[in-house]
Amino acid sequence: MDWNPPLWRAYIEAVKYFKIDGWFTYGNLGIQCSRENKTEQKVVRRGDERIVVAYRCETPAGDLTYETTFFAADSASPTEKPIKDIAKDFDKLRCLYPDIMGADTSELELMRSELGDMGALGVPISYPGFQIWFTLVQTGLEGLTYAYMDNPELIEEWRVMEDKRSIRMMELALDAKPDFILLAGSGSITMQSPSLFKELSVPTIKKMTQMAKQAGIPTMLHSCGKERALIEILSDESDLDCVNPLEIPPMGDCDLAEIKRDFGHRFALMGNIHTTDVMLNGSVDDVAKAAQKCIDDAAKGGGFILSTGDQCGRDTSDENIFKLVEVCKEYGRY
Repeated sequence: MDWNPPLWRAYIEAVKYFKIDGWFTYGNLGIQCSRENKTEQKVVRRGDERIVVAYRCETPAGDLTYETTFFAADSASPTEKPIKDIAKDFDKLRCLYPDIMGADTSELELMRSELGDMGALGVPISYPGFQIWFTLVQTGLEGLTYAYMDNPELIEEWRVMEDKRSIRMMELALDAKPDFILLAGSGSITMQSPSLFKELSVPTIKKMTQMAKQAGIPTMLHSCGKERALIEILSDESDLDCVNPLEIPPMGDCDLAEIKRDFGHRFALMGNIHTTDVMLNGSVDDVAKAAQKCIDDAAKGGGFILSTGDQCGRDTSDENIFKLVEVCKEYGRY
């Protein structure tokens, strides 16, 4: 389904309304592939609260079917995923990775023009690992775990296919010269172990961050959930420049002051006010105290971006967001 207005344009309106420094992560490269798999969609249920859309993707190896539920007041959610059995459907999965021939950057340039000097323009690119693959597999992490143990050759082939796509997208993104590249890997440690992260994800991250460093474009990695082990691994094995959102327990495992002490010389840090306890359910005083603590914990010496620990929930009050901006401007100057 098409969003009207597009999500990226709605974000720019939010930047204007709240008078924040925009962190624009919607950069669309307009990828052009050697082959497009024809996809049909059909609304199968419609009500006041939700619309359910079924999809059928035709591939040379057979059809893939999946379903997404679009809620009236919440984010869309996949309710059926295309890969039902990794081993049986792997020929179809291969068809989802055609060669990338180029990019149409006309929409990206429109985004750049409309954002102007209100923020930094980023292009998101994912990398291999359970954190991205579970979105395709009906049996989720359980199915991926069994496949890793029973069919390791397929998991390695999948890693190579994903790596190839990520690197090609990185080449095209760097040609477009955005302000930064966002390595999109939410759940990289939560959805897989640190050892799996090192095996499946880190080889691609190393290549991507090296490419960006050579091009003079900074990289930021976004990973919701646990992140402490990720930070330690990438401090030694990559050229990554910035990490976010540094979520606190129980969702995450990051202590901002500790991360600053141990890795502030290596990374810029972005975070980490609690999304629900503070921004959604807290008072303006709670927001002010949390924002000041973040600044105290991580601002010394520079290299800190005050932000929420991931997103703001749907019902977060305007007053709380305005308070965050106020504290940043009045207390955060150094």
